[in-house]
Amino acid sequence: MRHGKKHNHLGRTTSHRKAMLANMASSLIKAKRITTTLAKAKALRMYVEPIITKSKNDTTHSRRTVFSYLQDKDSVTELFRDVAAKVANRPGGYTRIIKLNNRLGDNAEMALIELVDYNEVYGVETEVAEKKTTRRGRSKAKKGDATEEKEEVVQAKEEVLEAPVTEESKEDKGE
Repeated sequence: MRHGKKHNHLGRTTSHRKAMLANMASSLIKAKRITTTLAKAKALRMYVEPIITKSKNDTTHSRRTVFSYLQDKDSVTELFRDVAAKVANRPGGYTRIIKLNNRLGDNAEMALIELVDYNEVYGVETEVAEKKTTRRGRSKAKKGDATEEKEEVVQAKEEVLEAPVTEESKEDKGE
C-alpha cells in the first residue's frame, strides 16, 4: 500500500529521480519555462516551489540549502537575484502548468511548466480587466451608484430652475 507516499516515483530510482528533478528545476529557473510530460511537470512543481519559497530569505544558510537541491551555482545565483525579487510579495503558487497536445511518438501527455511572474501574456492586463456583470434576475444597482445618480438628477433640475430667463426664451413661450 502507498499510505502517506506523496511523491511520484516516475519509474526511476531515487538517485535518478533526484538528479532529474534537480536538472529540470535548474532549467526552469534559467529558461523560465520548459516543456515536459505532465507527470514530470507535476513532480517538478512539488520540487521547485519550496526552493523558490526558500529563496525569498537571502541568507548563507538558505543559499546552501537551495544549492544542495539544485547543484548548480548559476541557477542558484539567478534564483536569489532575479526570481526572488519578482516573487517577493507572492504567497505561493510560483509555477503554472499548461497542458499541451500529446506527444506524437508515444502519445504521452505533454505540458508546459513556467514561472508565473515571467509570463507577459497573462500579465497586468488580466488584473486590470473589469468584473463582468451577470444578467440574471432583476438589476441590482449599488447603493452608492444610485445615490450618485439621484444627486446628479437633482443638480440638473436645480440648474434648469436657476437658469436666467432671456428674451429669446420669452419669445419662444409666446410672452
